[in-house]
Amino acid sequence: MASIEDYVQGRSSLSPDQIHRLRELVADWQLLSDLSFADLILWVPLRKDFKSWPTGYVAVAHIRPTTAATLFPHDVIGDEISYGARPHIDQALSGAEIVRDTQPEAMGEFMVKEETIPVMVGDQVIGVISRHRNSELMRQPSRLELNYREIAHNLYRMIAEGTFPYPDAGSLFDPAPRVGDGLIRLDVNGVISYASPNSRSAFSRLGWVSEVEGHVLGDVAQSLARVRPDAHEETIALGLTGKALKRVEIENVGGTIDFTVLPLMRSGDRIGAIVMLNNVTELRRRERELVTKDATIREIHHRVKNNLQTVSALLRLQARRIEDPGASAALNEAVRRIASIALVHETLSNSRDSSVAFDDVLDSLVTHALELSPRMNELRIDRTGSFGSLEPRIATPLALVITELIHNALEHGLAQEGLALGIHVSSVASELSVTISDDGVGFPEGFDIATSPNLGLQIVRTLTENELRGTLSLVTDDKETRAVLLFPNV
Repeated sequence: MASIEDYVQGRSSLSPDQIHRLRELVADWQLLSDLSFADLILWVPLRKDFKSWPTGYVAVAHIRPTTAATLFPHDVIGDEISYGARPHIDQALSGAEIVRDTQPEAMGEFMVKEETIPVMVGDQVIGVISRHRNSELMRQPSRLELNYREIAHNLYRMIAEGTFPYPDAGSLFDPAPRVGDGLIRLDVNGVISYASPNSRSAFSRLGWVSEVEGHVLGDVAQSLARVRPDAHEETIALGLTGKALKRVEIENVGGTIDFTVLPLMRSGDRIGAIVMLNNVTELRRRERELVTKDATIREIHHRVKNNLQTVSALLRLQARRIEDPGASAALNEAVRRIASIALVHETLSNSRDSSVAFDDVLDSLVTHALELSPRMNELRIDRTGSFGSLEPRIATPLALVITELIHNALEHGLAQEGLALGIHVSSVASELSVTISDDGVGFPEGFDIATSPNLGLQIVRTLTENELRGTLSLVTDDKETRAVLLFPNV
C-alpha cells in the first residue's frame, strides 16, 4: 500500500516533519469521522513551494465512519483533481479557514454536504480535509448526534488552529478509543454535560445508580474505584479533570473501565474536554489469567527441574556404590543426560517468555562438559553464531543432542591428541545448522552411525530424526572431525 510520501514525492513542498504531522492526523482521525458521521478525505496541494498556487490536489488518505453509511463505496486514495475543480477545497487552502456553510450537491442517489478544513502547521496550510455527509440525515438530529457534531466542530477547529492531533500523544491512542464504546462531554470545570447511553451503561455496571450528568467526573470515578495499594487516592480525580491528555483506568467488582481524556481548545484556551470510555473488563480478566498461567507454568518447570536433580543425585549415589566400572559409567552418563534436560527446565522457570534462550543453555552445557574433562585447562573452545530463542519442543531434544556430541568429542576425539573444540551455529531461512568439530583422531575407517553400538550416538540419531525432524552427518578429513546437525526451526 502506497504511503503519503509516495503520492507527494517530487510534487509537493511538504517537509518530512509536515508529512509526519499528516501521518499523525490520519492515525487518529477515525474519531473525527465517527463524531461527524462523515467520510473524510485528506487532500495535499501539488505545488513547488508554499508561495505558489497549486496545480491541483492528490487524495492521500480516506476514512469511512462507523456511525453512518459511507458515501464512497470505492477508495479515492490516489485520485487527483485540478485547482478550481473543487472551490471549497481551494477556499480552505487560500483562506486558511474552515468552509462550513455550503449547499448540498447531488452525488449519485444522495444529496451530500461538503465542508472543508485546512490542516495547519504553524502558519502554513499543509493539506485540506473534505468532509462529506448525507444531508438527509441531518434534518432531525438526536441529542447524541448534536453533541457528537458539536464536539467534531471543536476538533476540526483545533486542526485549523494546529492543535490537533495532540503533540506528544505517544501510545495514548494504542489501542485507539472508539466513539461507540462510550463518550462523555465535560465543561471547563470537569462537570459532565453529556453522557452517551453506552457510557451511562458503563457507570451502571460499576455501581452508579443515578444520573451522571451534572456531576464532576473525577468525583464519580473516585467514588467507584477500588484504589490499588500503590496508587494515591487523588490520582484518578486529577486525571479526569479534562485539563490534560490522560488515560485513566478504574476498577471495582463490577468491572474495569478505561478513560481517555481529550482536552478541547479554542484559540489557546481550554473550553472543556471529551472522555472516551472503553469497557476492558474481559481484557483485564484474560490478562490476569495469562499472568496466573505463566506463573503456574514457570513453577511447573521449576519443580520438574528439582525432580530431575533429585533423580540425578540418586543415580550418582547409586553409581558410587556399584563396583562394576561399566555399570558405574552407564549411570554417570545417565546423570549427564538428565542434567542437560534439567538445564532447559531451569531456563524456562527463570524466564517470563514461553521460549528458551538457548545460548544460555549452551553455555551451561559446555561448562558442565568441560568440568568433567581431565584436560579442562588445555582445551580451547571456539564458538560462533547464536541460537536466539527456541521453542521448548526443540530446546529439550537439542540440548541432549549437543550434550552427546560434545561429550563424544571430548571422550573420543580430544581425549587423545586434539585440543580444539568448535561449535558453529548458523541460520538459513527457517533452518538451523549446528556444527561441532574437533581436531582429534576422527572416526575409525568404515564407521556408520546407523550401525554404531555407541548408545550416545544412537540417542543423537533418534532425537535428530524423530524429535527435531532433521539430519545428522559425520565427516572426517585430514584436519578435523565434524558433526553437522541440520533441522527446521519452526
